[in-house]
Amino acid sequence: MKVMRILGKLFIAGVVIFALLQLVRPGIPAKPASDTELEASPEVKQILEKGCYSCHSDQRRLSWFDEIVPAYWLVRNDILTAREHLNFSTLGAKPAAAQKATLYEAVNMVQLGAMPLPQFLKLHPEARLTPAELATLKAYLAPWTTALPVANAQPAPGPAAAPIDQAAVQPELNGLAFDSSFENWKPLSTTDRGDNNTFRFILGNEVAVKAAQGGEVTPWPDGARFAKIAWQQELGADGLVHPGKFIQVELMVKNARDHKATEGWGWGRWRGLDLKPYGKDAHFVNECTSCHQPLRGNDYVYTMPISTATVGRDEVMNNAAVGLAAQLPYQPLGWNGITLYVDPRTRTTATLYGNDAAMAAVRTRGTGPAGGPMYPPGAVLALVTWAQREDPHWFGARIPDRPQMVEIVQVAGGGAQPVYQRFHGPAFTAERDPQDDGAQSPVKRTSFMLGLAPVQLP
Repeated sequence: MKVMRILGKLFIAGVVIFALLQLVRPGIPAKPASDTELEASPEVKQILEKGCYSCHSDQRRLSWFDEIVPAYWLVRNDILTAREHLNFSTLGAKPAAAQKATLYEAVNMVQLGAMPLPQFLKLHPEARLTPAELATLKAYLAPWTTALPVANAQPAPGPAAAPIDQAAVQPELNGLAFDSSFENWKPLSTTDRGDNNTFRFILGNEVAVKAAQGGEVTPWPDGARFAKIAWQQELGADGLVHPGKFIQVELMVKNARDHKATEGWGWGRWRGLDLKPYGKDAHFVNECTSCHQPLRGNDYVYTMPISTATVGRDEVMNNAAVGLAAQLPYQPLGWNGITLYVDPRTRTTATLYGNDAAMAAVRTRGTGPAGGPMYPPGAVLALVTWAQREDPHWFGARIPDRPQMVEIVQVAGGGAQPVYQRFHGPAFTAERDPQDDGAQSPVKRTSFMLGLAPVQLP
């Protein structure tokens, strides 16, 4: 009986404490709908309200069990944190482009299974978006439908802008130093971004390239560095989409110990040709880590490196894009990249690579008679063309798929004409004595490759 009395008193005490805890209830600010809400179609807003507004809006939408302390405390913290990252109630105050970019990120979070939070769905299954609802959001965003600016078909001749002193570039606001050697790193992949009409070269330093070649990417080793360089897209008179104005370079630096608080990576972004550090303060890094959180299983890396290496899961390495025949006279995927373009008519993408002699000419920023750099004897250019595929990690982006053709131009000395070779077909068979067939003639293709302007860099 004594034990029962003690248990009874403990129960009563527990009930009293539980009741008192219900009074410890810090508020969750709530506001009615306003003119600053996201601008979208009623159908899209209905889907977002169902799956996102519980946490990502100023509207208070708690279930009865969310109101019970201590669960309420956890829910309140999640809501306030979610609003800091994305608030649909205030998103309408931002420019239309920023609103659309936010929607693209939201769609990617949904399709990667990161949002709504899995633990939230366990108690709120009604927030889960159906495949049809996700398809509606994608159709509304409709990448690759925005008209591109038209590039000047005949740019005025003149010297290229002098590069800035990259050694004087300020560190990021989180202290990450700018790495001026990024221009010498090798391409791991390219991306065609229809969500914001940009191109990206994703480059890796020697540590990153070696890791990609060996499949040592989950996790990436300390010392690996990535540079993601972005340019605006421009539609050329040739019907191809070329890189235009330089936008920014982003760096990811792997050091699991030094950057433990930011998922083992140092993050930085420098915008414009003057390479101004991004953000208002060091908290900008929260944008980086939250965006990359869905790829934590890939060590927070979105890029699928073009590599023959395999790992234990799909969609980590891009093995399809690496399939160049061993009998090619050169293996250009190990060279540096000069530029890239997309042919929207055939949905192909191409990257122009150069050997060391070609890259030395590119870095002088001079212009030759064909419009491109003044390539010296011994310079070799290789133009690799791939079919495109949807990027499985980012809706609105396309990446290289299976290679379709390799074209090589070798610059000769002594006034001799450059040597042109073309390889295509399943085995990349050399085309014997290619005949003159208009725009695909050896003379015109040689002129085209020699005339491709390198991407703009600071």
